[in-house]
Amino acid sequence: METRAHNVAVGAFVLAMVTLAFVAVLWLARAQLTTQNTDYDIYFKGPVSGLRTSASVEYNGLPVGKVIDLRIDPNNVEQIRVTVEIDSNVVIKEDARASVETNILSGVSYIEIVKGTQEAKVLELEPGQRYPVIKAHRSHLASVVAAAPQLLDKADEALDHLNELLNKKNRQAVTETLDNIKTFSGGLAARNKDIAELATNANKVTTGLSSLLDHVNQSYSGPNGLGNRAAKALADFDKVAKGLNDTNRQLQLTLQDVRPGVRNFSQQTLSDVGALVGEARQLISGLNRLTAQISRNPSQVLFGDRRKGYRPP
Repeated sequence: METRAHNVAVGAFVLAMVTLAFVAVLWLARAQLTTQNTDYDIYFKGPVSGLRTSASVEYNGLPVGKVIDLRIDPNNVEQIRVTVEIDSNVVIKEDARASVETNILSGVSYIEIVKGTQEAKVLELEPGQRYPVIKAHRSHLASVVAAAPQLLDKADEALDHLNELLNKKNRQAVTETLDNIKTFSGGLAARNKDIAELATNANKVTTGLSSLLDHVNQSYSGPNGLGNRAAKALADFDKVAKGLNDTNRQLQLTLQDVRPGVRNFSQQTLSDVGALVGEARQLISGLNRLTAQISRNPSQVLFGDRRKGYRPP
């Protein structure tokens, strides 16, 4: 009786687990059927190491789909065609770019889609394509890996140049240079006292120059300094210039007032003066003749001419 009850309990448990598993499968299938995805192709030129089917597809770090197929492009063996399915609610723009990224800690590779601006057009299927094509670009890690051989070649070349630089002749020259530096340092140590005196004298000279500059500054900017005197002289000169300007203005006004009198003087008075000068000349000429007669015969001038002329009977 107990054995039958135990078997019934086990059977009921197994039946319940099968029912739950069936319900879970139906739920997952329903979720899979209700979820709409859009397929895209991505063409990579170069290796896609670590990338596998079902690898995650992220859009700016957010999981949005998975890789469903990887194969060599049948139309171009130099590139890899990766087919991904992305949630249809995620809008992929024409300026979006896809790259293969690798998690450094886990080593798992995945597809990272970046960029995609709001102003860009939605990526659409073009003639001759299976699915819309997302343009690929090289990831930062892939760029470093691709540049690694060139870096190694340059490093090897730099080491070769370094070996050429450190040949026997150059090593000997470096040794001689170090010996000369050592000798020079020893000479400096021996002349330490002279160097100290030189430094002291230089300090004194610097102090004297500083004092001289202070005196020059005071002579220029002090109360009775050259700067203040020059400012006062400029102020006095400005006053003199203003005085001369006022005097010039007053002279112009005076000339304007005197101009009518000068015009009358030149037109009337000068003509009268000319006549007066002519009469004065005649007077002087008469006085000269009178003086000459007095000199020759003063009596004749005083008493007249007493000589009688011939009178007929």
